[in-house]
Amino acid sequence: MEWTDGAARAALRAIFDSAIAAADPRVVLPPALATIDRPRGRTVVVGAGKSAALMAQVTEEAWSAPVEGVVVTPDRHAVPTRRVRVLEASHPVPDSRSEAAARAVLDAVSGLTEDDLVLALISGGGSALLSLPAPGLTAEHKQAVNRALLASGATIGEMNAVRKHLSAIKGGRLAAAAAPARVVTLAISDVPGDDPAVIASGPTVPDPTTFADARAIVAKYQISLPEPVAAHLAAARDETPKPGDPRLARAEFRLIATARMALEAAAAAARARGLTPLILGDALEGESTVMGTVMAGIALSCAAHGTPAAPPCVLLSGGETTVTIGSVRPGRGGRNTAFLAGLALALKGARGIWAIAGDSDGIDGTEDAAGAIVAPDTLARARAAGLDPAALAAGFNSYSLFAGCGDLVVTGPTLTNVNDIRAILVAPH
Repeated sequence: MEWTDGAARAALRAIFDSAIAAADPRVVLPPALATIDRPRGRTVVVGAGKSAALMAQVTEEAWSAPVEGVVVTPDRHAVPTRRVRVLEASHPVPDSRSEAAARAVLDAVSGLTEDDLVLALISGGGSALLSLPAPGLTAEHKQAVNRALLASGATIGEMNAVRKHLSAIKGGRLAAAAAPARVVTLAISDVPGDDPAVIASGPTVPDPTTFADARAIVAKYQISLPEPVAAHLAAARDETPKPGDPRLARAEFRLIATARMALEAAAAAARARGLTPLILGDALEGESTVMGTVMAGIALSCAAHGTPAAPPCVLLSGGETTVTIGSVRPGRGGRNTAFLAGLALALKGARGIWAIAGDSDGIDGTEDAAGAIVAPDTLARARAAGLDPAALAAGFNSYSLFAGCGDLVVTGPTLTNVNDIRAILVAPH
């Protein structure tokens, strides 16, 4: 097969779309629901995340008994439901609706008995959407901390460790509020390593992190805290439920979609197009542009030496890189376009190498694109359009780079979230 620009772009988009389709709640949720015993009492559905509304809709269709409850999802992610109430709130920085939604979810699980069942439908984004400040804190305090965390370069696990210790619902507190009812959490993982305590800040699972951990993370990234927040972390009262807490004895957690599953589907799509897939990892983390440089080196090795894979091949990876902004006033962009900018600069227009990277939820950072595509002529086309790729990358303006080239990948909200999907196609030449 001749790998023209059009053929390479089409293959990469098909690979990316296959990964997302493998994590669709309409595919992964019904088999999971079929394994859960129906309760003698009520079935209460609660949930939070970018998939929450669609998961609630699927549950209503697949569950053979009446359900009730409430879920919260970001703006533009709602779908119609019959009995489960769908609320919308802000993401990634919580707003007043996030607090109201958290209270509604806690109200939905209050007063239950041991005959009742709570189905907790959790997916990425749930941490910001379920934002109920701990006593003595306000929504404004949590918003300030969230903005600082997002700009700090902290990993998602570190961010959520802090968030859990500023919350009245995260870190197992939701499951504790539902006791003595049985709680079954069905989760779509958007975090590297798929740690249940990190996904949406683990509202239904024990929290192994402590107030001391949260303080250490704040110190590590030199985050300036509002005085009440600093005082709350220092006082360290009302620790989150820990492993062995009797209130969580009837809480179960089940993963129904992960980055690894999505990458396996992407690999199958690659094989169907005559490409040898190599999954480099499903939980890669690090600075976005640095990761782009590293991946460029691997792709160039494939092209020149046939290792670690011989062309035609595709290098697949997942996880969540970070963009450390610091005090620089950023332009537009997210971690995937930042990764691709670093990749393109390191490839320097190398022949026969194309790449796609995007967030599986369809939103790279806060932009309207999931990510973008890099081609061998990306830098040349950018410069011909009057753009300076290196300056745009350094100014955290990678969205503008790919928008100027016409290479953004726009999917709209996908209603799932298994983190970033990256694919680099290396063709023989």
